[in-house]
Amino acid sequence: MKPQQESERPRLGVWLIGARGSIATCFVYGLAGLREGLLEPTGIVTESELLNHLPLRDLGDMVVGGHEVASGDLSRSAGDLVRHGVLSAELVAAAVGDAAAFDARVRPGILDVADVGLARLDPASSRLSGLSPLEQAERLGSDFEDFRRSQGVDRLVVVNLASTEAWREPQDHWNSLADLEAAMESGGELPASSLYAYAAFRAGAAYVNFTPNRGSSLPALVELAREAGVPHCGNDGKTGETLLKSVLAPMFKARALRVLSWQGYNMLGNRDGEALSDPVRRAAKIQNKDQVVRSILGNPELHSEVGIDFVPSLHDWKTAWDFVHFEGFLGAKMSLQFTWSGCDSALAAPLVIDLVRLADLALERGEAGEMEHTACFFKSPLGGGSHDFARQFERLLAYGRER
Repeated sequence: MKPQQESERPRLGVWLIGARGSIATCFVYGLAGLREGLLEPTGIVTESELLNHLPLRDLGDMVVGGHEVASGDLSRSAGDLVRHGVLSAELVAAAVGDAAAFDARVRPGILDVADVGLARLDPASSRLSGLSPLEQAERLGSDFEDFRRSQGVDRLVVVNLASTEAWREPQDHWNSLADLEAAMESGGELPASSLYAYAAFRAGAAYVNFTPNRGSSLPALVELAREAGVPHCGNDGKTGETLLKSVLAPMFKARALRVLSWQGYNMLGNRDGEALSDPVRRAAKIQNKDQVVRSILGNPELHSEVGIDFVPSLHDWKTAWDFVHFEGFLGAKMSLQFTWSGCDSALAAPLVIDLVRLADLALERGEAGEMEHTACFFKSPLGGGSHDFARQFERLLAYGRER
């Protein structure tokens, strides 16, 4: 990592949706700790010798703002993470100035349909829900422009770190840009994550969807990204149980072992866990987690299920248990069981740094559309391709070698 330098050169704007959530909090404090030399770049792929030859933006050049729909401030989120053993009190104390500056740049976000009426909402966000989708997008675009102008930002990367939205069936007006914009003007339905993507593309910004939400995956928005000449990637950051599945499943296939069933069970706390206790939100998350094993093993009928339960006492920690039942030679039935216990936010934050840097590089080079080389970061990567982690990571390395 290059040392921070205060200079007059333009800065990279990073705009976080879900600005005071656990991942965003780890990102902001982690970035401050890296700049001050208080942390090692553990978990940051772009800092490894495999990719650090790329002309990526210095971490000291990043300035961060965001949207948030919940009331509160970043210090409250950080305090929770200190109590739960994720952030150190020393780091939080050292980064108090960075946190306060970031908090001052946070603006009221847009509510998704299922968010309306929830407790702890910012009243300003609730008022914005009365606007048409087009008016909401214009408000978001105005926030992006104000941030750019006030912070001396030359390029902007918008990162969605919000909670899981309610599952929606595809709508006809999502299929073309003309139909989408006509529906937005007349009040047609659009997920909040897709509104953010629309506003980002209209502002010439890159968009990273770290959530399982629709985001920029709508055909109309894929069309807009190419028309606007901006890159985007997603969906659903791959940090724990699904990461292991994408590594282990190819082993069974390579050894010609017949997987009979793959059952998973997740327990998690924090706001993400609370959101996923809602069945209509959980449906969106499980879709992305379920498809990986079936796709790699080439068996769409395989019994592969994931259960998710909200356990408040776990806070920002997650435990996943998987049971793999498989058949070997002579019809012998065997099993593999594993338990993964970790902090999703601490695993996700360095990947967000990677994706911001890669999206900024794509912006600089005029690369438009889906960033297919980032597939290894996601459960349901835009642009498709293999779910095999080794193959996905090789695509990222090939991108690095080509440039």
